[in-house]
Amino acid sequence: MDSAASTNRSPLRPAAAATATATARRSSSSALPNRVAASRLGVAPGCGGGHFGKAQRFGSVRTTTARAQAGNAGRIATEEKESAMAGTEMPLKYSSGKASPLGVSQVESGINFAIFSQHASSVTLCIKLAERGTKDEESEKLVEFALDCQKNKTGDIWHVLVEGLPTSGVLYGYRVNGPQGWEQGHRFDSNIILLDPYAKLVSGRNYFGVDKGKPSQPFGTYDFDSSPFDWGADYQLPNLPETDLVIYEMNVRAFTADESSGLDPAVRGSYLGFIDKIPHLLELGVNAVELLPVFEFDELEFKRYPNPRDHMVNTWGYSTINFFAPMTRYASAGGGPLAASRELKQMVKALHKAGIEVILDVVYNHTNEADDAHPYVTSFRGIDNKVYYMLDPNNNSQLLNFSGCGNTLNCNHPVVMELVLDSLRHWVKEYHIDGFRFDLASVLCRGPDGSPLDAPPLIREIAKDSVLSRCKIIAEPWDCGGLYLVGRFPNWDRWAEWNGKYRDDLRRFIKGDPGMKGVLATRISGSADLYQVNQRKPHHGVNFIIAHDGFTLCDLVSYNLKHNDANGEGGRDGCNDNFSWNCGVEGETNDSNVLALRSRQMKNFHVALMISQGTPMMLMGDEYGHTRYGNNNSYGHDTCINNFQWEQLAERRYGHFRFFSEMIKFRQNHPILKRDRFLSKNDVTWHEDCWDNLESKFLAFTIHDHNSGGDIYLAFNAHDYFVDAVIPPAPHHKSWNRVVDTNLESPNDITPEGVPLTGSGYRIASYSSILLKAKP
Repeated sequence: MDSAASTNRSPLRPAAAATATATARRSSSSALPNRVAASRLGVAPGCGGGHFGKAQRFGSVRTTTARAQAGNAGRIATEEKESAMAGTEMPLKYSSGKASPLGVSQVESGINFAIFSQHASSVTLCIKLAERGTKDEESEKLVEFALDCQKNKTGDIWHVLVEGLPTSGVLYGYRVNGPQGWEQGHRFDSNIILLDPYAKLVSGRNYFGVDKGKPSQPFGTYDFDSSPFDWGADYQLPNLPETDLVIYEMNVRAFTADESSGLDPAVRGSYLGFIDKIPHLLELGVNAVELLPVFEFDELEFKRYPNPRDHMVNTWGYSTINFFAPMTRYASAGGGPLAASRELKQMVKALHKAGIEVILDVVYNHTNEADDAHPYVTSFRGIDNKVYYMLDPNNNSQLLNFSGCGNTLNCNHPVVMELVLDSLRHWVKEYHIDGFRFDLASVLCRGPDGSPLDAPPLIREIAKDSVLSRCKIIAEPWDCGGLYLVGRFPNWDRWAEWNGKYRDDLRRFIKGDPGMKGVLATRISGSADLYQVNQRKPHHGVNFIIAHDGFTLCDLVSYNLKHNDANGEGGRDGCNDNFSWNCGVEGETNDSNVLALRSRQMKNFHVALMISQGTPMMLMGDEYGHTRYGNNNSYGHDTCINNFQWEQLAERRYGHFRFFSEMIKFRQNHPILKRDRFLSKNDVTWHEDCWDNLESKFLAFTIHDHNSGGDIYLAFNAHDYFVDAVIPPAPHHKSWNRVVDTNLESPNDITPEGVPLTGSGYRIASYSSILLKAKP
């Protein structure tokens, strides 16, 4: 699992390259049925003359011209064009506008639109307006204005000011044309209305997974009418020390989408539904949630054309359409983009009130626009493909694919880098986000030609940015092109990393692989071999055994092989090297001995995770033993395979869940388990004299508390037989108390107050672990 391609697959990363590229929509020539092409509006294919695009008949068109003050991006030129929509009393006046800021902004005299395209020869603003007194989508009218490259362009920024527009509820996009040479890297198609990369809100479908039988056209929209969100007079950011974090990786929709959540159907799977279940997070004891993508994505992208995966729905969201807008269909009751924005802020506010930080899983390595075989053109590709994506000059300027999803964002291009930074700042300032986990972050370490960079500009800027300075920043330090950077990710002493070596090594030891004892000691001590460099700390390693992709914890101890037939790829997708062990039976069973062993193994993993130096992360559902029935790549199932099962939680609340919760709280209450420095020889005693014995699968050690003498003794037995351990003397005026023995039945498997230990030995069962605490 050390190879990048096999370690982590996002939902659009099928097994074979041919399948990986088959994620896109039909030909890019499709567009809205009421469009009128620029060539039919009197606009030349090159620089336009500023004519109105008559996608719908205007009641009147009037043009008055005065001399524009060209070259001044900050001033609005006086050239105007005016129109009135048939059936409305809304005159629209157009003038040159200004180049900054990108996206949509409100100025004193109207609404300013600005978009970057270096290689475009023409840009047309498309505005969608509803006729007075109607809310029917079919009655909305499309107004088009072709920008004049002499008066509506500054450098590579195209811009226009529109007077007379409503200050909210308007939908907009762009048609962009330019050179047609694919071999030069261009992919312009003026038939398509493109989404503004800087749109802060996106309007498309309102209900998750609901297919109306026609393609959904994403438009940008804006809201300058609503009052600023009220965060509250007593509102405070949690600002938790990194040493204190216990991260819970989860999916907003899957958390409450199941009927067993007990929520009203209108709020299931929504930001508001999430709020109702915050008490569960508090009871569990986690203090940070790492949310699978909440940027706008198209969950129905697999259904664009017939293919082996067209039965699935993208529930994970690793296929970004826009980097600024929250996922619209996570709003309750189909509320739309404004409701999504407001309700996400409500969710963040509620989590912060509970002392829980919010970390977003962000996907800046690729977009939804797929590959050149089946392009899904919605934005970047049609605006300036040559700038936004990495291209292969030796292969007809085809898209490079280091993401496994058909394309790779050109993140270290100055324009794209600024887009990413602006996006991150937006989420911090507008939504009060506390941190980010960067999907396939090694992509962000590549130059425009895909070659690795020693000091990637984007990685450095994120580390040094003042707005992001309070944020946790976490890298997934590999990509699908083989750039595996665990322990070597460029970091400026700021970046943390998903520790993939921790995951693999812990899995191998707990299941009983030989020769893993020394490596286990290194990993639970904070992986100093990886992170003890410059000013890095143990918390810069994010320890995990389970993440969203791969087996759940229950499946890790229940399956030797992946079972991914439901994904439609003949079982070729998903990782083959899982380091799993089914404990004697593949999959579901009623064998009580097998079930007892699986329960012990899950608890062993959790104990190891919670006592390790570094930042622990667990997966949603592992606290009750969620199963995906052996599917280790379940990105496309909007079912119980991914959805949190609240009834199962209730059934296991006083057993499995209680153990997991108490173990998290034990970590939080014992600072010696979460030091801000690497362990020294005085901090730990290894009760070991046979490190070189590859057949030894037993490790015991004592972590010392120099302040109060509250030492902690731990032992892990991965043998298939009992081990009689000699327990060292407790510190002066202290005695040992048993807190954990994973071989015991609940509630004796964990007793937070401790059970006094008698004698100097302890018989540790096969595949089990114990934890003792020194107390007065």
